[in-house]
Amino acid sequence: MEFDQVVLGRRSIRGYKPDPVPKELIAEILALAMRAPSSMNTQPWNFYVLTGEPLDRIRAGNTERNLAGVPHSREFRIGGAFAGVHRDRQVGVAKQLFAAMGIAREDQVMRQDWVLRGFRQFDAPVCIIITYDKVLDGSDDTPFDCGAVATALVNAAWSRGLGTVINSQGIMQSPVVREHAGIADDQVIMKSIALGWPDETFPANAVVSERKSVADATTFVGFDD
Repeated sequence: MEFDQVVLGRRSIRGYKPDPVPKELIAEILALAMRAPSSMNTQPWNFYVLTGEPLDRIRAGNTERNLAGVPHSREFRIGGAFAGVHRDRQVGVAKQLFAAMGIAREDQVMRQDWVLRGFRQFDAPVCIIITYDKVLDGSDDTPFDCGAVATALVNAAWSRGLGTVINSQGIMQSPVVREHAGIADDQVIMKSIALGWPDETFPANAVVSERKSVADATTFVGFDD
């Protein structure tokens, strides 16, 4: 695909076929993603790629602990609840997804089931956990760089027919993730990315989230009108 096709066509995929993804293809995608820029070429990122039984153990542990009310234990700062326009955008995409899935506002069972899908990495056959070197903890450049490599990763995957969704729910219970992924003590868990072949029959996969305009987001300085 042309670059514009990849960027404009990519969307978050929340329903996957069970078909396995070849290890060689994942390695190819990661090699492309790691061409992303990083501060001073530090390349702080590392990847733990899970499938099969280890991933199933993480799904089960995440679900059990969250249903039991175990407090979340992400290893990066979450910040406060969204408000104002940011909250409006959060609610807006939720409304799009719930409408596509036929989940009514008052249907608490289906709403909880949707949340649990996130804890299960949306039942994708592969999960990529992005970590960064703990020695760099405290630098804002480091998570910025991890965001750059995550963006490159999801676009590279899309260009090869694979879907992804960047997902924080799947790493809310970091002790479970750290144990079953074998994540080294010198790493900080940053994000997880579900990956697999898109199930085109899954209604939410057709949702294209809205974007604010260039005019709303941009201030041009020093240009002739």
